[in-house]
Parts: sequence; structure tokens; C-alpha cells
Amino acid sequence: LPYEMAKALRLPEVIDRELPAPGSGHGYRPSGFVMPLVLMLHGGGKKLEDLREIKGEVSLRKLLGMKELPASSTVGDWLRRMGKDGSGLKSLARVNQHEVAEVLRRDNRAEYTLDADASVIEAEKEEAKWTYKKEKGYQPLLGFLFEVGLVLGDEFRDGNIPAGAGAAEFLELCQQMMPKGKRLAYYRADSASYQAGVMNRCFRDHMVFSITADQDSAVKEAIRGIGQGEWQAHEGDRQIAETVHTMNRTREAFRLIVQRWPKLQAELFDPDPYCYHAIATNREEPANKVVALHNQRGQTENFIKELKEGFGMNWMPCGETYANAVFFRIGVIAYNLFQAMKLLSLPPWWRTETIATVRWRLYQTAAKVVHHAHQVLLKLAAPGDKIKLLMQIRRRCLQIAYG
Repeated sequence: LPYEMAKALRLPEVIDRELPAPGSGHGYRPSGFVMPLVLMLHGGGKKLEDLREIKGEVSLRKLLGMKELPASSTVGDWLRRMGKDGSGLKSLARVNQHEVAEVLRRDNRAEYTLDADASVIEAEKEEAKWTYKKEKGYQPLLGFLFEVGLVLGDEFRDGNIPAGAGAAEFLELCQQMMPKGKRLAYYRADSASYQAGVMNRCFRDHMVFSITADQDSAVKEAIRGIGQGEWQAHEGDRQIAETVHTMNRTREAFRLIVQRWPKLQAELFDPDPYCYHAIATNREEPANKVVALHNQRGQTENFIKELKEGFGMNWMPCGETYANAVFFRIGVIAYNLFQAMKLLSLPPWWRTETIATVRWRLYQTAAKVVHHAHQVLLKLAAPGDKIKLLMQIRRRCLQIAYG
């Protein structure tokens, strides 16, 4: 099913077009490396050695027309070769851009929300750097489209690079990844993106934003300037108020929406009895509505969890950072393929399901490939409703491919 969706979206064709061709006529095409990895990640594999399971699935390879598969060591060499000069990463970015565009052009929306966030991947690799969590690993920056759950942009980074480094440039990258006729209308992020460069780009491009404010001295001073009579009841023991704020290099002023709640215990060197949370925004809705919209970015944690745990991106296979960056981007493509399946071919009530659930309920179905009357038949050991669902998904893939 994932492979048929990939073919419907023309992914193998685009992979072969965008990535460097083999050096000889006997070499594997780029899709011969990427698609087995995508299938492995869909099936639950994590390590390159898990490709042997795909190689051993004779029936699956026969259905997909995969006569030969590269050995795991050959795939590792290919990952290093693609990552060393950066060409493979750029090419895979165009593949992901194509995949996202194919999904979005079938979506009625014209405007989307970008949720930007970084995540730590632990790795005991020689080249891995120490993260802020005091463990070695990597810290990729990700941009998700909230409405459809797709990864629009990804940047694989060493663990010692701050989450906010290059935030404005990453926003620009994500804007460039959007297909024609679609735009990013709302940007949300945590305090790592509380930067003048990010806000100026949003103002320039008429994009609304809400960013958790870094409580520096200027923000604390602005909070202290809010009068006691301006605080209103919000939720539970929380109160809410707002003020106008600016940064040294922002072109325009913005709203600073502040929540406060009593401290559980007084602090010796801080007489203020409240804890604070501030949001910088140029949205025009009432303060409580802005807070509710900003809090929706918590869904990003579920997207990241699915990418890391569901698709094995919490484990990197290579010792070289640049090779792992290629593997991670292939993981993003596999994740987006799953999102495409849920959005385009599975019934609507499957859209909240995780890959683990889909593996259990759909992928892990016993079957047998048989030849009869010059036909190749797939005989399923499954109840009628599951067979009906499988046929429905296949028909939808054909409609996408030829529609």
C-alpha cells in the first residue's frame, strides 16, 4: 500500500530524476536505495540491517517488481556518498517538496500554519556533539504544516547548535517549499524563535505570528509595567493581560500577551509572587483566543513523536553526521508518505491513527502470491471488511495516479 501510494504520487520517478544517477550501467538507480528504506521504515525497521527483511519478502518484491536490492553495507556507502557533497540532501529536499505539493494540490485550503520546533536525537556517535540536555546527539529543526501534519522543511543539525540559530532563514526555506497558489499565513514557535529577524519577515510577508517570548530584562520590565487593574481572570488560577512591546531591531511594535499564576512556593531572591508566560503576536483576536490558538502548537509534539518513534528517527545508523542527515530526510519522506495515505486514500476516521496502529490493523495481514491463468493474484487471509478496505485504498491510488 505505501509503495502504490508512492507510485501514485510519482515518487520513484522523481527520485530517479532528482538524485545523481549510478556511475555505471550495473549500478542501482536512486529509487533502488530510497524506496526500500521507505518501505523498511513503514514496516517498523530502524537499522540498515533491517533491509534484509525486505530482501527476504520474496512475495512483496515480486509484487513491486524489485528483482534486486542493495546490501545494507552498500546502502550505508550510498548514504555517505549522497551526504558528503550535499548534493543528495538538496535532491531529497526537492523530492519532499514534490511530495508535499502533490498532497496540498488536492487540499482545498490556500493558507496554512507553520509550526517550527527543534528536537533532540540521542546518539553515541563519535561525531555527535553535546546537546543542551547534556547528552551527545543531534538537534534537527522541523517545520510542520499544522492542518495536514506534513513536514514542510527539515534541517539536520549537530547537537551543539542552538535551536534558534538560523530561525529566520529556516522560515524563508519553508516559504520557498510551498507550492504555487498556497502560502504560509500563520507562524508559531517557542522562545527559540523570539527574534527580530523572524518577526520582521512575518511583518514583511503579511504573515501573522505567535511566538513564546523569551523573558529577558526588557520583557520582564514590560510585564512589571502592567497595572494591577489590567489583569483579568483567565483559566483556573490564571490571569491574563497584555501590553505593547518592541525589540531593538523589529520594524513594528507587537502585542505581548501575558499570563500569570501564583507561585506554589515563595523564592528567596525573587519577591514576585507570580509565574509568567508571555506570547509575542501580531494577531488581532482577543487575548484569550490568541492563547488558545498558540497552545495548539502542542500538536507538534505528537508529530515529532510519530516521526521519531513511529518511523525510527530517534536512532541514526551512520557515524558521519552528513550521512545521517540523508537518512533523516528519507525518514521525513517516509513519514510524509504515511500522512499522504491518511489524507488521500484511507477513510477519514483513520486520520488520527498512528503508524503503529496501521501496521497492526492493516500492514500485518497474512497473504500469498499465486499465479493462475496468466495472472498474478494476491490471496489475503483477512475478513471481508478488511479486503474491501484494501481494495478501496488501491482504487484511490489508481485515481490519484491517473486522475
